Amino acid sequence: MFALMRALTYSAIFIGFVLVFLPGRVLQWAGVTRPSVIGAAQITGAAIVVLGGILVVACVVSFALIGKGTPAPYDPPRRLVVRGPYRWVRNPMYWGAALALGGAALFYQSVALFAYALLFLVVMHALVLGYEEPTLRGSFGSEYEEYCRRVSRWLPFAPRRRKTNA
Repeated sequence: MFALMRALTYSAIFIGFVLVFLPGRVLQWAGVTRPSVIGAAQITGAAIVVLGGILVVACVVSFALIGKGTPAPYDPPRRLVVRGPYRWVRNPMYWGAALALGGAALFYQSVALFAYALLFLVVMHALVLGYEEPTLRGSFGSEYEEYCRRVSRWLPFAPRRRKTNA
């Protein structure tokens, strides 16, 4: 339960800064205001935000309950998390955040916020390649290598089965 509290605390800070504060500054900088009419784009955008948020929360809970840690680099999971959303793609938390940002961009009809969402993915890709994957290889070794062979870094698919010598 303590791991869940740590994970939720870290996530609230991350979400508050990266998915609320910074996008708010982008919208302010771009001069975008709340739509005066709620139409199909706003309803669809809000639904995408909710789906992205649900995915992020599922990832945080998986880190806490399965991995016994948090998404934070200073308090990483003690076990490799390969279940929950991580069964389908290795970086679902970033997809959830990007979906939330993209949904907000659709809600506000903001090209600037959409560009922020794309920049977020580019930065996260660099973080994954430069820090996360080497750290996970060092922490979990062959278990992580096998996971990488079965599950795609970015494209969610059904897990690949290991070939057996039969």
